[in-house]
Amino acid sequence: MANLKREINKDQAKADEIKSLKARVKSQGKLLDQYEKQIEEVRKAKYKLPKSRKARSSKADYVRVVIPDTHGCYADKEAMRAFLDDVKHLKPKEVVLLGDHLDCGGFLAQHHTMGYVSEATYSYEMDCMATNSFLDELQELCPGADFHYLEGNHERRIEKYCITSAVRSGAPNIQREAEHLRQLYAVENVLSLDKRKIQLYRQGQFYHDLGIPATIKLGRCHFTHGCSTSVNCAKVHVERFNANVCYGHSHRADSYMIRTVSQGVIGAWNPGCLCVLQPLYLHQNVSNWSHGYGLQLVTSSGDFLHINVPIIDGKSYFVSVAERLS
Repeated sequence: MANLKREINKDQAKADEIKSLKARVKSQGKLLDQYEKQIEEVRKAKYKLPKSRKARSSKADYVRVVIPDTHGCYADKEAMRAFLDDVKHLKPKEVVLLGDHLDCGGFLAQHHTMGYVSEATYSYEMDCMATNSFLDELQELCPGADFHYLEGNHERRIEKYCITSAVRSGAPNIQREAEHLRQLYAVENVLSLDKRKIQLYRQGQFYHDLGIPATIKLGRCHFTHGCSTSVNCAKVHVERFNANVCYGHSHRADSYMIRTVSQGVIGAWNPGCLCVLQPLYLHQNVSNWSHGYGLQLVTSSGDFLHINVPIIDGKSYFVSVAERLS
């Protein structure tokens, strides 16, 4: 009898265990169903990107053209032709000349001794004629545009020559003598800038409450002739200005952008140059210069998109490509 009771208890224990297992399986099944539903929901879910904020064009939006070093009678004719052909289509409302648009070589370049017979053919008159011719065509292509002319280190040679000559002359009033000479040779006079209504920014004066002379700020971008020709001069400029800046001087197309805590993303741009790429004074040192100009698409708020437009072997492809994409 006792054995029978033990067998019955064993059977009952097995039955209870089976019942417990069934309950656990059922519970696990419900849990699996739950997981499957969650996974399915996750698969269906889509990550939504924020809606795009398209910039609306305004009648106040405009094109700004930035012209790097041309160096007067040493301008590269093919590069200049390509640039002016682009200007014809771009119709800029603002033009910034970054300086060194007169070469001021020969007797004005006191630090540079001419070393070749062909260099002796240079004259300041030829220099002024070449730049005046360039400005004539440029202003004809964009009538009504605002023009800004920054003196470069080459234009600065004029004032240096006037001061040096006044000191050597033994004139009793050096300042008056130097100013008299400057009126004969000064950029604003030889290029008729007042008559052309082109604003000049002299190397010897400060503007727009900025810390270096012959430097201006238009909207959210600074413009200066250039404070460095180092290998990383774009980096040097953006770090020194701690702001957007466009410059010339080094004759090399270059750009560099950084993000700062106070200013956000800012950049420096050099469009290159429009002068000959291998002047005689470099002798056999091969230059790493490049032709080009700067194009800025400016919004009414002062924001802008800067594009360095290259000119390669006398050809610019910017306008033709832009027309195909439009």
